[in-house]
Amino acid sequence: MNPRRYFVAAASLIAVLFLFWIVWPARPKNEGKSDVSSSAPANSKTAPASKELTTVYAHNLELRKGPEFRIYVRWLRGEMEPVKAGQVPSLDNVDSFLFHIDRGLIHANVGDIQQYLNSSLVAQQSPLKNIKLNGEGQQLKLSGTLHKLLMPLPVEVIGTLSPGPNGRIHFAVSKINVLKIPVKALMGGLKVEVKDIVGTTPAQGIAVSDNDIYLDTSNLLPPPHIRGQITGIKVQAPDVVVTYGNTTPEDETELSRWHNFLRLRGGSLEFGKLAMHETDLTLIDASNDVWFDLDLANYRQQLVKGYSRMTPDNGLEMYLPDVGKVMPPGEVSLDTLRDRSRPLPKPAGK
Repeated sequence: MNPRRYFVAAASLIAVLFLFWIVWPARPKNEGKSDVSSSAPANSKTAPASKELTTVYAHNLELRKGPEFRIYVRWLRGEMEPVKAGQVPSLDNVDSFLFHIDRGLIHANVGDIQQYLNSSLVAQQSPLKNIKLNGEGQQLKLSGTLHKLLMPLPVEVIGTLSPGPNGRIHFAVSKINVLKIPVKALMGGLKVEVKDIVGTTPAQGIAVSDNDIYLDTSNLLPPPHIRGQITGIKVQAPDVVVTYGNTTPEDETELSRWHNFLRLRGGSLEFGKLAMHETDLTLIDASNDVWFDLDLANYRQQLVKGYSRMTPDNGLEMYLPDVGKVMPPGEVSLDTLRDRSRPLPKPAGK
């Protein structure tokens, strides 16, 4: 071989080996190995166990939503969902989660709704003041004083309630009366429409389309928020009764025997200085009355007046008196929860 060509070939080989020696250490250590994550289907729905949602069960729960409103949960089945993806729900922050109901029955007192509408942000943004509510069945009558026109005028709005899309409540307005005279009978120039009642910029959770008003209670009311597909709504004085999912009269009879409680199972949950995985937490009404008066945003104020205990399955039971009550310690079994005829510890003084 020509010595010159031999020298060039040798130099080229040395250069290649030198570059290979430099580049090799930078090669990823796991290169060439099987990568399970990259080989998984892109649309895989498998999630880590920590992402599991918490199942919610509740019976006879008087759930306070802020200082000015409450709802009465006759019973429900659903899930506790984090408001933000990846966030662990915390009982110490009622804005961190919402209850998504699959099936259940909730009552809201007409008088409570009336008082809330007159005292909340809704009242501040609406031209309609001194609101009063009454009705029966699907029909609802809302009356008040309209301050949009040249002078305050008494107004009456009549419509029907029905389930709306996306878990909202639909109020279809059929008639608006001013001074007890149908608006259509008034002379031109004095026209009152639905948008005049709710205002040009309705409060959050209220939407208007022609003669239809849509109410999103998860935005209209304070937390803890509740969502779900409403399948029925009616005025059954003194309450508005809202049904979620498929229910039967047998459900009401069967579940009326249960004690008052809120039960959370599965997923992850934080409360106080504790974090629970594979959550097994039950808040139990120790007052043994018709409703479990629970202020979830301030549950610790009730808990310090009650007591808690571990279960054999490493769950936690918290026995809480109603808001403003105290109780002596005692024990309640799961079988007792299933049978209302079995007594619970009574509050002190009773």
